[in-house]
Amino acid sequence: QLQLVESGGGLVQPGGSLRLSCAASGVTLDADVIGWFRQVPGKEREGVSCISRSDGSTHYADSVKGRFTISRDDAKNTVYLQMNSLKPEDTAVYYCTAVGRRYSSVWPPLFGEYDSWGQGTQVTVSS
Repeated sequence: QLQLVESGGGLVQPGGSLRLSCAASGVTLDADVIGWFRQVPGKEREGVSCISRSDGSTHYADSVKGRFTISRDDAKNTVYLQMNSLKPEDTAVYYCTAVGRRYSSVWPPLFGEYDSWGQGTQVTVSS
């Protein structure tokens, strides 16, 4: 069983930066894709970014392109989401998620392909 733990959320002013971390433990070798989703009350969970463990491919939602960067440290089993130039509309609970098996289908993976989720970390962008 793969466990995911997010950290790094908090309150930041517009234009500021935060770095989220997702630490994976358990059966990590087959976790081929790690992604970040976010959700605000009353709305569906929205894909933000993802990264492939096998070839390093990345994907970003249009709303965060040029501002967010996803990266991974395989030695630490950790994926990071560097968020710069934050806007109030980035306020949400951010969830780390993983495709816990070898994955070679459509890119980026559809929501239903993700099978492990962290508990989320709150990001609030406000002055």
